[in-house]
Amino acid sequence: MKIIHLNYTDIKGGAGRAAFRIHRSLCDENIDSMMWVNKVYSEDRTIKGPSNKIEKALVIIRSHLFNSLIRNFKSFKNSMHSPSVLPSKWVNHINSSDADIVHLHWVQGEMLSIADIGKIQKPIVWTLHDMWAFCGAEHYTNNHRWSDGYNLDNRTAFESGFDLNRWTWQRKMKHWKTPMQIVSPSKWLAGCVKESKLMSNWPVSVVPNPIDTDEWKSLDKKDARKKLNLPVNAPLILFGAMGGSLDPRKGFDLLINALDHLKDNSKVSNLELVAFGQKKKQSSLKHNFPIHYVDHIDDDEKLRVLYSATDAVVIPSRQDNLPNIGVEAQSCATPIIAFDVGGLSDIVEHKRTGYLAEPFNVKNLADGIVWVLENNKMNQLSNQSKLQAISKFSKKKIALTYINIYNKILNYPNFKK
Repeated sequence: MKIIHLNYTDIKGGAGRAAFRIHRSLCDENIDSMMWVNKVYSEDRTIKGPSNKIEKALVIIRSHLFNSLIRNFKSFKNSMHSPSVLPSKWVNHINSSDADIVHLHWVQGEMLSIADIGKIQKPIVWTLHDMWAFCGAEHYTNNHRWSDGYNLDNRTAFESGFDLNRWTWQRKMKHWKTPMQIVSPSKWLAGCVKESKLMSNWPVSVVPNPIDTDEWKSLDKKDARKKLNLPVNAPLILFGAMGGSLDPRKGFDLLINALDHLKDNSKVSNLELVAFGQKKKQSSLKHNFPIHYVDHIDDDEKLRVLYSATDAVVIPSRQDNLPNIGVEAQSCATPIIAFDVGGLSDIVEHKRTGYLAEPFNVKNLADGIVWVLENNKMNQLSNQSKLQAISKFSKKKIALTYINIYNKILNYPNFKK
């Protein structure tokens, strides 16, 4: 069985890291797996990317054209959109390959056009890392055009001009005639697939993203704090996101508001926040507690040190699938506080491995922070977090689940192109 994974990058970005881990977990089970990407950051021999300067330059130019187009839509300023218009050579490489299965991941950024995906002549498995596949051009959205259909009369009030989302969704409806096997890392996203106008009749399976639970483990807390020049004795909570506090979906403002409720709480009077994903303060939000800013981290060892240095991770997202920070932190035995939204309930078991707060109730999120810090003094939550990570996210378990999906497709002609 030969599998080819396609993702924009290999080990950079949340989707890239998740896709790479799925690919490597299959390799560890002796599956002939390769990963094709537009940008290579690792030195792994199983990764294929642009082979010369011209091809690398074309990747940059295509991405630049996409970014220039999106900048013309002022209403899209704070959210990612991908029209996926430009044809690529990847589809020819795919169809001429000896792959048994093509496994798509995050193939936007003009890596594959919508028409390209429809031209793939191999059986497809598509692991979704956001909502894009069944939406218009949006990667995440709070409206319900994806379930109702992108009609002329249901556009959101803040959008104007050319309806990029409707045009993108219509091209998906036109080019994707044959159902593909969809995989969702979270129950929430799988539910969205089944409710969507585009994919409601497509097969969908829930398979979490894997992690090496032997490699991702807790380190000595004091040593970890010293390595990062963090205070040794203060309670530390961690917030992390690509781009730091700039993405409204990640809810940094909600965390700041929650911590404001704790300023007079004697139980956490010396609480400090660690924020990674940014070099320095980016938000204008006022706060009355210390914040330690850490730049974006791609190095796994540094991330393990960071998780081990903190007492809890807070994920105050407004929307999220199955964020890597949650899976990684849990495998490092770090409890998690989050709103009960999206795929976070797939990671956090309330008051057993962390705390799930009522969505967007910042007072309840603050209560959760205090509860976790108070109830993990003997590492009860930490130990249970590690056990849950082993049970749900171990790479061998996830790899075998994917192998079963591949075998089902190869033995079930209706899935074949």
